Amino acid sequence: MAHFAVKALAAATMLAGALTTGAAHAADQLTLQLKWVTQGQFAGYYVAKDKGFYEAEGLDVTIKPGGPDIAPPQVIAGGGADVIIDWMPSALASREKGVPLVNIAQPFKKSGMMLTCRKETGITSPADFKGKTLGVWFFGNEYPFLSWMSQLKLPTTGGADGVTVLKQGFNVDPLLQKQADCISTMTYNEYWQVIDAGIPAEDLVVFKYEDQGVATLEDGLYVLEDSLKDPAMVDKYTRFVRASMKGWAYASENPDEAADIVLENDASGAQTEKHQKRMVGEVVKLVDGSDGKLDMSAYERTVKSLLSGGSDPVITKEPSGATTTAVTDKL
Repeated sequence: MAHFAVKALAAATMLAGALTTGAAHAADQLTLQLKWVTQGQFAGYYVAKDKGFYEAEGLDVTIKPGGPDIAPPQVIAGGGADVIIDWMPSALASREKGVPLVNIAQPFKKSGMMLTCRKETGITSPADFKGKTLGVWFFGNEYPFLSWMSQLKLPTTGGADGVTVLKQGFNVDPLLQKQADCISTMTYNEYWQVIDAGIPAEDLVVFKYEDQGVATLEDGLYVLEDSLKDPAMVDKYTRFVRASMKGWAYASENPDEAADIVLENDASGAQTEKHQKRMVGEVVKLVDGSDGKLDMSAYERTVKSLLSGGSDPVITKEPSGATTTAVTDKL
């Protein structure tokens, strides 16, 4: 009898194990497309995966790095991702062009974008941009800049009364080689590349988009509109955002550990410990304790900035349905 009980217990244990394994295999798949390569800019997501925050929400999350030839709106439109990270100017422009992106959460409260100029150019204020060459990233990153120039009434077609736009690669060479008077930089990345290249901060002048009143929202989480009609997808997105914000909270409290996690996930081996630790430290200032909810006043400021583009605005009409609280209301 005892022998039978032991066998029954063993069988029950095996069954429980099988059920547990089955439950683990039943985790919901979700693919996140990053806006750029694996780096501290996305630390919260890598931390959430590494620390099991996604797993605890019943999710199996695949994080796909981006790069210079990867446009997140195109990836999601082609079915290559469930959620993308994008800047709002790019997302709203994509929506107007027919890719129905919707912002479901906004982990970054602040913009990290700025123009960095050599002091020797004599530029001390935006009024001094006239007649100068300014470096700008494209692939959707140019929209905040073009909007700013429109507000300054500076044509981007060159000449003494406008600015010459240099299509900037994803490096700081134009400033180092004096091909541009100013270049686009992020507070957490390229600015420090300029410093590391040997130009001290006192030889630079920076114009933060936040300080100029032309900041637009960056690094939001976007999905396709139709997917929000499915309650199961909304539930999956809610679990994803909740776990991601836990990842950001952990990264904010443990920036050096978060940088190490990012480095472990960098298959390219291109990132350095010093740069990633500095990047995470700067990025968490932009997240700034966010709960993931979109600040509608910041959204309206972004839309207003993009609409005020003169004869060539980034978007031509007030967006409709471009944001939802269906996910963040459930956090």
